[in-house]
Amino acid sequence: MEMTRLKGQLKTATRGHMLLKDKLDELMKQFMEIVRENKRLREEAETALENAYKNFIIARAVLSEASLGEALMIPQQSVSVKVTKKNIMSVNVPVFDFQKEGGGDGNIFPYGMAFTSGELDSAMLSFSDAMEPLLRLAESEKTAQLLAQEIERTRRRVNALENVMIPNYQETIKYITTRRRVNALEHVVIPQTEQNIRYITMKLDENERSTQIRLMKVKDMVAKKAIETKRKQEAAAFGE
Repeated sequence: MEMTRLKGQLKTATRGHMLLKDKLDELMKQFMEIVRENKRLREEAETALENAYKNFIIARAVLSEASLGEALMIPQQSVSVKVTKKNIMSVNVPVFDFQKEGGGDGNIFPYGMAFTSGELDSAMLSFSDAMEPLLRLAESEKTAQLLAQEIERTRRRVNALENVMIPNYQETIKYITTRRRVNALEHVVIPQTEQNIRYITMKLDENERSTQIRLMKVKDMVAKKAIETKRKQEAAAFGE
């Protein structure tokens, strides 16, 4: 019963190890794809922000602080973000769905064109263009973080199964099997062999005694026959 239970646990652990290895491989594949996408989004966002800050610095140099604050006081557009989840290899990762509100007819400028510079317009456009890459970058980085945590947990489980649990099961089964063989040799095979040896020895002794008895009988018969032959020869000689 114990051996059957251990073999079942070993089979389950081996199958679980194989499934976790497959999961780990797929997680690594997904993680590398997300890292490459993360790098692309980061470069895109950094480029957009760099252009936006350059134009904004120029606009600050051209416009007074009061004029700049008044122009940007009331935003023309707002962004709402809806967060949902999707499943990647049993890992729930966020999905950001954002919608721009306001700014009809594509107008994102919260100010008139009379008292502002073109550099401020370029900065506003660059900041608007950077919004989507930044949100996608945040989504990608959070996904990469969650996948990295799951990869670490899965790797620990794989290592525990591969280096601890499965060897322990195998060693226990080997020990029980060896102990059974020792017990079988000690209590069954060796006693039966000893009994067979005693039986064979007894039969050989009986056969040897029987052979000796037959030899003694044959010797007696030969001796008697020799005596009778000698008597007949003596009787024949005496008659002559």
